[in-house]
Formats: sequence, structure tokens, C-alpha cells
Amino acid sequence: MQVFLIRHPRPLLESGVCYGQLDVEGEDPRPLARRLRSFLPADTPVVASPLRRALGLAKALDTQARVDARLMEIDFGAWEGQRWSDIDRQLLEQWAADVLHFAPPGGESAALLQARVVDCMNSLCAEPGKRLALVTHAGAIRAALGYWLQLPIGQWSQLPLAFGSISLLEIESPAGLQRAADRHGEAKQEPAMAAAQLLYINR
Repeated sequence: MQVFLIRHPRPLLESGVCYGQLDVEGEDPRPLARRLRSFLPADTPVVASPLRRALGLAKALDTQARVDARLMEIDFGAWEGQRWSDIDRQLLEQWAADVLHFAPPGGESAALLQARVVDCMNSLCAEPGKRLALVTHAGAIRAALGYWLQLPIGQWSQLPLAFGSISLLEIESPAGLQRAADRHGEAKQEPAMAAAQLLYINR
């Protein structure tokens, strides 16, 4: 299946503010929708994050666009809406030391983000059809590419993705997350092998 991964328009929010699931409007999606349509084959189903900055673009692309909450951006918890410069420096350092598993107070980790995004894509890819467009967020797109391309967190968390950009992933063999035990004996999720190729990124 071909999965078109589309990032939302630039949010109408001052720079330097932490936002993940903070629901803010985005710039006018109509010019982006006109550009993006040239990449999407006719009748490509569109599924979107429910956050306004993504949903507005999805509706501009397809008035029948569906919504799936699993496509939301990472939840930064208590950090949402704060200026990055006001967030506890020690917590930011802890995050930098363990980007995959650290979770802000009341928020979620990159590992949890990746698990729900992959779960969403697995369920959507199981539906009949040859292609799908997902209008979502940078974190969700990076998490998807990291999983399907088997990239380490240090690589996928830094993938460049412009606002309103589109990337095309061709998934040959959908694979879910397999259960494993960590060193404490607790269940955790790890990627099963997935066959996919990235046809282009950030266009």
C-alpha cells in the first residue's frame, strides 16, 4: 500500500512555545491543498488527526476525510503551551538523555507515540485499497518512518519535515508490534520486522 504522509500547515502560534496536542489553528490550508493534490491520485482516502491544524487541511483535500485520534501529535503533558525557555532545564536534560522513553509530566514518550501511530497504520493498511493519505504531525510522521524503515530514534527524531510537506511510504508487508519482556520482567512493545520503502520525503 502507498501511504502519503502529510504534515499540517504552520500553526498560528508564536515561536518558542511547546505544542504537541495543544489544539491551535493552522495557516490557510487551501493553497497547500491545491499543491498537494498534484501528488495524490484521484480518490485517495484521507484520514487525519483531529487537531484543527491537521483536520483543516484534510477537509480541504477531501470533504469526506475521516478522523483518527491515534494520528495526533505527541502529548507533552504539563509542558503544553509553555515557552521552552520556561521548562525545567533538568527535565529537558533527562529528555535529551533518553529521547525514546522519557515522558514529560502528564505526557507520553516517543515510544508510546510510535506504538499508537503504528497501530493506526496497521489497522488502516488492513482495509481494502492501494493507497491512503494521512494528514498528521511531524512527530507522528517521523515515528511512522522510524518504525517502517527500522531507523534508530536518534535518526528518525531528526528527519526534516516542512509544514505542508508530503512524503510517500510504500508498505509491502504490514507488521504489528510484538510483545517482549524488558529486564524488569514487564511487558513492552517492540517493532516486528516490516517491509517498506520510502519513495520520497519532505516534498
